[in-house]
Amino acid sequence: MVMSFRVSDLQVLLGFVGRSKSGLKHELVTRALQLVQFDCSPDVFKKIKELYETRYSKKSSETAQQPAPPPSAAHRSPETLAMHSTYDHGGTTPRTNPNIDYPVLYGKYLNGLGRVPPKISKAEVRLVKLPFFDVVDELLKPTELVAQNSEKLQDSPCIFALTPRQVELIRNSRDLQPGIKSVQVVLRICYTDCSCPQEDQYPPNIAVKVNHSYCSVPGYYPSNKPGVEPKRPCRPINLTNLMYLSSATNRITVTWGNYGKCYSVGLYLVRQLTSAELLQRLKTIGIKHPELCKTLVKEKLRLDPDSEIATTGVRVSLICPLVKMRLTVPCRAETCAHLQCFDAVFYLQMNEKKPTWMCPVCDKGAPYDQLIIDGLLSKILTECEDTDEIEFLVDGSWCPIKMEKERSCSPQSPIVVGSLDVNGQVIPLNSNGGGGSSNNSENGKPSAEVVDLTLDSSSSASSDEEDGPPEKRRNFEKGLLSAC
Repeated sequence: MVMSFRVSDLQVLLGFVGRSKSGLKHELVTRALQLVQFDCSPDVFKKIKELYETRYSKKSSETAQQPAPPPSAAHRSPETLAMHSTYDHGGTTPRTNPNIDYPVLYGKYLNGLGRVPPKISKAEVRLVKLPFFDVVDELLKPTELVAQNSEKLQDSPCIFALTPRQVELIRNSRDLQPGIKSVQVVLRICYTDCSCPQEDQYPPNIAVKVNHSYCSVPGYYPSNKPGVEPKRPCRPINLTNLMYLSSATNRITVTWGNYGKCYSVGLYLVRQLTSAELLQRLKTIGIKHPELCKTLVKEKLRLDPDSEIATTGVRVSLICPLVKMRLTVPCRAETCAHLQCFDAVFYLQMNEKKPTWMCPVCDKGAPYDQLIIDGLLSKILTECEDTDEIEFLVDGSWCPIKMEKERSCSPQSPIVVGSLDVNGQVIPLNSNGGGGSSNNSENGKPSAEVVDLTLDSSSSASSDEEDGPPEKRRNFEKGLLSAC
């Protein structure tokens, strides 16, 4: 009823309760709706009914036709629709009935955040879709924050009430952490720009008050570089724990700094997801068939007519560049030009804590809706468990690449185990671990005599060497120096 009043009707109503009657129409409507929501006594409601019936009785006498029906969404003026376009969301708009005692306020939202535009604008501010938030209801469409005076610090209020269905969704949702529900009411703020979907962006000096308490807003990340300003992560602000989960109206006040840039705010009922849920969703809809991945490999290795060098193969590591561990769910963005993958499990967990959505291989954007799971590499991981690197060939086939350690331990280059002789040469040990005194030799040549240099100088072996001929003693000293 109040929303259908003219300026004169609104002034009569506000004067009846002793409120200010000055201002533009949208300001009078805001005051009148506040009156209805917070102080709608039987006398006030009776006055509203009286003004409403008087207006339509006059209208019917002027037209001399059938009485006009009560105003619906189709009969409202463009100005009224522009301001209260969010009132009818979800089909919760109550029908006007003069016989009811009090108006039904469920699902109604009072937007005091900005001035009413003279016409409905087709271009609307849109916010980017966040992977970890599924929107259940749009409580308030993005609405511009407009300064009411010349002060640098502005306060913009918003009053709304949750529907019983929305309250039940919040109450029955599971806890992500103690005291944090998965179904939440979040506030999102962005630049007022209709050209493309906007990312969350806070205005200067932001503070958000819900009912009688201030809610937590993410702070700044300290910067270790000189001359670089600290950055603030701009994310949806969770208001749920400070709201009235009932039919009572909630009042949100956004305090912001007016320094020339235009911002818009929106309220949403969302369901927050975990990285495990996003991973399961990716496994359901994001797997790329192995044959398609094989075709991509062939395209990468195809000879470029303008190039004089033909690429015969490309190496791909099976180690995740994020955590340096073997891949479990090989993943990359469709927009990436490389074949190298990263692990989807750790990538989603990292962005759950600090969302950047940047590819760790090429440092380009890799948003969730562009991620794919490489079916060919997933198959290779199950078939090849003893190597950490493979090579794709021109025909799309692949082969494992052995590590350098494995090559050095291969039969082609055996490790010779033996003792050092007096001339500094390695002499192979025989089967019983002895030296060259055995008759076993290679190519029929007798093995050299082995001298144990680990014995103490006072031992009998050392004494025998010292008492030997001078030439043999010189060879002994020469071998000892070579060993050192």
